Amino acid sequence: MRPLFLALAVCLASVTSSQAQDLQAILQTHADELAKPSRNSVGVVLDDLVASGLPQVPTFLEQWSEKNVWQQEDGMFFIAREQGDDLALRDVDTGAETTQPKHSFTQLKPNGGVRRVIGTALVQFQLSDPDLARRETAVASIARRPDATQLAPLLASIEGEVDAALKARKIQLANFMSASFADTQEQRIAAIYSLSTDTSVEARAALNQILSTKAGVATNLPDSTEATLPEGNIARVIDPTDTPLAYYAQAVEAGLAPQMTTRQMIRTALEAHIDNGRVGGVPLAQLDTDDMRAKAYAALAEAELVPPLVTEQTIAYTLPFYAFYEIYDEPDTAVTDAAEAALASVEARVGVAQTVDLALDGLSLASIYFLAAIGLAITFGVMGVINMAHGEFIMMGAYTGYVVQLFVPDYTLSIIIALPLAFAITFGAGVAMERLVIRHLYHRPLETLLATFGISIALQQLAKNIFGTQARPLTSPEWLDGALVFSDVIQISYIRIAIFVLALLFLALILFVLKRTRLGLEVRAVTQNPGMAASMGINPDRINMMTFGLGSGIAGIAGVAIGLYAKVTSEMGADYIVQSFMTVVVGGVGNVWGTLAGASMIGFLQKGIEWLNPSNTLAAQTYMILFIILFIQFRPKGIVALKGRAAAD
Repeated sequence: MRPLFLALAVCLASVTSSQAQDLQAILQTHADELAKPSRNSVGVVLDDLVASGLPQVPTFLEQWSEKNVWQQEDGMFFIAREQGDDLALRDVDTGAETTQPKHSFTQLKPNGGVRRVIGTALVQFQLSDPDLARRETAVASIARRPDATQLAPLLASIEGEVDAALKARKIQLANFMSASFADTQEQRIAAIYSLSTDTSVEARAALNQILSTKAGVATNLPDSTEATLPEGNIARVIDPTDTPLAYYAQAVEAGLAPQMTTRQMIRTALEAHIDNGRVGGVPLAQLDTDDMRAKAYAALAEAELVPPLVTEQTIAYTLPFYAFYEIYDEPDTAVTDAAEAALASVEARVGVAQTVDLALDGLSLASIYFLAAIGLAITFGVMGVINMAHGEFIMMGAYTGYVVQLFVPDYTLSIIIALPLAFAITFGAGVAMERLVIRHLYHRPLETLLATFGISIALQQLAKNIFGTQARPLTSPEWLDGALVFSDVIQISYIRIAIFVLALLFLALILFVLKRTRLGLEVRAVTQNPGMAASMGINPDRINMMTFGLGSGIAGIAGVAIGLYAKVTSEMGADYIVQSFMTVVVGGVGNVWGTLAGASMIGFLQKGIEWLNPSNTLAAQTYMILFIILFIQFRPKGIVALKGRAAAD
């Protein structure tokens, strides 16, 4: 029992000693370092403050860094706030507040370098602070400026971290830092290999930092034509023949080669060495060509009056006697080998992830084109009408959603109301257009095109008169904000996911109407063989009217969906009319599956071309149109052609 009592006595003594020690006493011990701190001297102060474990230390460090610590004439330190000619003082230990005149105090003003050192020490306390926000701030601070001294406190704080997300972030950041700052080679290599599956930008930055290099140049040994590389972790040897002048300039900068002789240098040297009408034995009258001036300069160089003549031919001859290389800043070859292997694995994964992300973008764009084109596919397929006003029905649907939101502030409810309302409005507009204009122009495609083009211009102007030329907001519900993030590379916005789901619902609904209802049966009959359908008692005129209204109504619903992420203006329909016609023609006129195939082909093709040529979107669209023109040459009836219509044609 005696050893137990002794241990207990020691513990009680240490606790009592810690309680008896106050922060002011430690500050008085380092009064000179606090008054005039430097990056070299402040480390001793911080070590003692951190070792004390006093709860007042973090607050003091924060206030010191923010220049809120003042020293009284008697040497005592206070946390203070200026109030005119006075200071509102707070005791560094008890927190007791008093007010005294400012003239008897001196403000401590640590410079930027000292504040950075203080911040590093402060992070050690903040990593285990009870406040989650402070811990998150500390981790973010380490991530911005990682330092070897921060690794140990970061590792020590992981086990006690109660927030799962922050704990995962600490582990990830500790891996990044261990790859560069761990004590042993084995620990660094283990941390590096743990990054081989991490596709984040931070992981790639950490690996690239380990693989950072600097350029170097070496010369050959005497009586040897082979250059000797220096000792060290050589990353690669470079062939200088692609850009010889640039690499020769590197040798000149390193002091291993004479500077290339320029025309101006030759002219200046010749002017300085004119002797009795000659320069280097060449008469002045003959110095009218570059060759003669070079000859005169060479004579001066041979007489050691000017530096040697160095021309491009000289450089080409002497360049093989130099070795140009890149050497790793990291001296350990095992570490750089591990980093190269890990980075290769990461880049391969990033390539796969970029492919997936590109596919998601293509799928999203295909969904938009499908929604925009499916109504046109129905009207164009059944009636053969080239409706240039189809884009304006999309615009009408988008403006319908905007108007509904003016009266229904709940964005979710407003979208639910806007979808059927947009269908009803554009259905009615489509029926009116078919009854008043289109039905008088059947079998006259050019006149139909001109008439619908005029209607589209009139609808655009009407929208400008009503809503103005400014873009109007069609706000999505909060649950559609943000994006579904799979990794730093793969992500897709919730609005695009919603449009994709809406496209699937429309596909299912249209297939149901066409395959399972009487209207669908009659539409298919008229599409494939109008004459035979009429002989079976089907009224083609009524079917044309209903079909045109249905296609226009679907365009209105597409307008609501598109307006959730695109600008709602009077010209928005023009952005989709060309793609809609291309989708219908490429996919196959009058066929739902053909429209789906055409939208998929155009969506993926456009995203692929944009990825290959990201700096020029217009050129990407031009290439896409050219490809589609070539495609139609080989398959004029589209991907999925209607057999009945093909037979009739």
